[in-house]
Amino acid sequence: MTVIRIAAALIEDSAGRLLLVRKTGTRFFMQAGGKIELGETPAAALVRELDEEIGLTIAEDALRPVGRFSAAAANEPGHQVDATVFHLCVDHDPVPAAEIAEAIWVDVDSVEAMPIAPLLREHILPCWRDEAGRGVTICDGSR
Repeated sequence: MTVIRIAAALIEDSAGRLLLVRKTGTRFFMQAGGKIELGETPAAALVRELDEEIGLTIAEDALRPVGRFSAAAANEPGHQVDATVFHLCVDHDPVPAAEIAEAIWVDVDSVEAMPIAPLLREHILPCWRDEAGRGVTICDGSR
């Protein structure tokens, strides 16, 4: 199985919504982010990808590490993603660019009904919900 190293962002706004993207020609929604290029750190790759994909310019110190997870690649059969995930709080009007067909803010309760990537369903949502369940406040600097 081919492993693809990526950096991904769990982006939350002040209303507690999550930002998801869908690539052109695909049906699954996922976090913004992408492949880590040779010589790049995961954080640097994510900063680059967020700018390229949704027009979001941020500094690396705005990213809070969440963890590293593996899951089946949503859009590449026979591949697995090895994802370094960061949390980011921002109110941003995404501008889909590059390979992104759609970028939407969704209420966390409606995410499960959507076609979402295995990484989001199996790892990122449970991690996010665990933090919320422990009373970690959304996007106030304590996360």
